Amino acid sequence: RAAGFYTVQVWPGLRLVSLNMNFCSQANFWLLINSTDPAGQLQWLVGVLAAAEQAGEKVHIIGHIPPAHCLRSWSWNYYRIVSRFEGTIAAQFFGHTHVDEFEMFYDEETLTRPVSVAFVAPSVTTYINLNPGYRVYEVDGAYPGSSHAVLDHETFILNLTEANVPGAAPRWQRLYRAREAYGLPSAFPADWDRLIRRFQDDERLFQRFWFLFHKGHPPREPCLAACKAALLCALRTGRSADPSLCQPLRPALPFPRVQALWRQRRLC
Repeated sequence: RAAGFYTVQVWPGLRLVSLNMNFCSQANFWLLINSTDPAGQLQWLVGVLAAAEQAGEKVHIIGHIPPAHCLRSWSWNYYRIVSRFEGTIAAQFFGHTHVDEFEMFYDEETLTRPVSVAFVAPSVTTYINLNPGYRVYEVDGAYPGSSHAVLDHETFILNLTEANVPGAAPRWQRLYRAREAYGLPSAFPADWDRLIRRFQDDERLFQRFWFLFHKGHPPREPCLAACKAALLCALRTGRSADPSLCQPLRPALPFPRVQALWRQRRLC
């Protein structure tokens, strides 16, 4: 009622936190007044996570805008919170970008140990040359001591080319299952971190990701060296405008150039 964020216990051992990401939006001009923690949402989040940690609960965080798309001050503070409560935050789920991607979080001390993944699901919303899609997550079940971690996910699409054929009936179809498509042993943060590194050296695997990233309808323009550097950097950068997170990928372009390239491809 006050600011649009809340928490609820889903069942014993699992708590849901819903964040109001308008308080971090780069398009929200009201944040010029206070961009650090408007409405005290992050301070409230720390309190909720500390109480959950004390109670032995796991937490799922949901929101609209992914953290790396947020204003820098908010994004960095949120990143710090995720690093501090890595043992409590079991999963993060976001949307907004219309495409199928993820953002990595690493420990703040070294920025090398993966501690969390923000899963960014594709949109059902139709967009220019983009199929509608939705995501189904497989999560460790409700039993005493459950990790409540994401074990796998699968994405379904509505092929607009097929659906627009005269007389055709719209048909939702499974596009892919993550662990199967990428050869992941599990879906933990370390697996997604290794996948980004595999993308660097395995061009066929990366182009597979580019195809799935666009829900089966990639742009006609291929994603080559500069585009690939920008995308891999975006996947690894879970906090806004942080060049240090890109350094392990050995980008051939300066970070400002990488950022500019990726902003050109954003739909939101």
